[in-house]
Amino acid sequence: MRLHSKKKNIALVVLLLLGGLYLINWSELLMTVNKPPENILTWHAERLTNKESWVEQGDYLPFNVSYQLLAGAPFIHERFLSIGLCSVKRQKGSYLIPTLKSLFSQSSPEERSFMVVIVLLSDFDANWRASTVREVKTAFSSELEQGQLIVIHVPQDCYPPTTGIKRNFNDAADRVTFRSKQNLDYAFLIHYSAGLGRYYLQLEDDISSAENFFTTIKKRIEEQETKKTTWATLEFSALGYIGKLYKSAHLPLLARFLFLFYQEMPCDWLMSHFREVMTQRDSILFKPSLFQHMGTFSSFRGTYNKLKDKDFEDGYTNPSAEVYSNISTYQKHFPKLAWEAGEGFFWGRSPKKGHCLTVVFTNPAMVTGILVETGSLGKDLLESAEVELGHDVITTGSEKSCKEFLSVGATENGRFEMLNVDKKFSSASSCLRIQVTAAQKDWVIIRRIRITTNVTTAPHQE
Repeated sequence: MRLHSKKKNIALVVLLLLGGLYLINWSELLMTVNKPPENILTWHAERLTNKESWVEQGDYLPFNVSYQLLAGAPFIHERFLSIGLCSVKRQKGSYLIPTLKSLFSQSSPEERSFMVVIVLLSDFDANWRASTVREVKTAFSSELEQGQLIVIHVPQDCYPPTTGIKRNFNDAADRVTFRSKQNLDYAFLIHYSAGLGRYYLQLEDDISSAENFFTTIKKRIEEQETKKTTWATLEFSALGYIGKLYKSAHLPLLARFLFLFYQEMPCDWLMSHFREVMTQRDSILFKPSLFQHMGTFSSFRGTYNKLKDKDFEDGYTNPSAEVYSNISTYQKHFPKLAWEAGEGFFWGRSPKKGHCLTVVFTNPAMVTGILVETGSLGKDLLESAEVELGHDVITTGSEKSCKEFLSVGATENGRFEMLNVDKKFSSASSCLRIQVTAAQKDWVIIRRIRITTNVTTAPHQE
């Protein structure tokens, strides 16, 4: 009897050992099967909810998406500004690293402490994501450590279909797929960013930034808030989905709006419709632009893309000059503000025939291009004027002008632009004059006067 019991115990131990070895081998097999490819980052990212949004306070309209945190970590406290951009693998060129360098280098340490940049790597090529993350970690280790930069990804199974969908506007099938996927990328990025800042700025991954853009944006927001008028979008570039600013409390709605209509039209069109739905009828576009498109090749098909924002002026300055006008100046909108880079402009009361604005260069220069823009939102245009170049500086009382002027051309619809001016005027000029050729009742805004030159070594003429 004892011998029989002993044999049963031995058999039980053997069975337990065999079962244990089986389970160990099976678990190792499962780990091998489910093990992610080398260098693929799969950390789960928690998102911060927006405390001001009714959508998120009651968990209304749930948004089923998960995020992978590839680099950085969200700061526990809300920043003033969150900046979002998506990046995909391009057939030609890569602009993500230069774009990020521009954002951080054009901001002071104090400005950077009030903002966070969120990058959604939205390409499904895992190897590309891994190599891009390595580049980001190498170039921006400090920004990642300080919570100023976050890199995330959304798995492909979170995306609805982007192929075989309807073709609005008779777009080619691959373009429909591209723009629909882009809408979803932005929806997921915006949803993630909702709790990271008080305001949200949408950019693309191939832009350069104006110096201290953050301070300018903050100033514009403060000015807009004092007006006590409803706004949903402030625009700091006229191009596409670049430089569009939102209140973060609206982001949960915007994310769902883009998601719901992702098949219908491009994201910049949807953005305009969202603005109107939020009861902002007209666009609020600030000039000069704070962001410039710098990509040479599009992320769609790798085609050549020469798109530029004509109102971006960072680093541009006119030659040194004095500016005079006999048009009556309104308040502190002095004539020189139209000549200097920045936000200022000249604002004058109803000009008469013969009134003028004269720019006297500190040194004579070979003028190669001239741009004159007047008016604001179609009002206060300079209706009739001649643009002229002069030489031989003369002084009359406290003002200077030129002895002789030659016409370059006339304004049309309040604007004048000419390139290759030096082909018509082969000698250096000392003055540029805008002369009114017909009186007008409306006031006039001369928003900016810009020239390009080849500076000569000729002596300054008195």
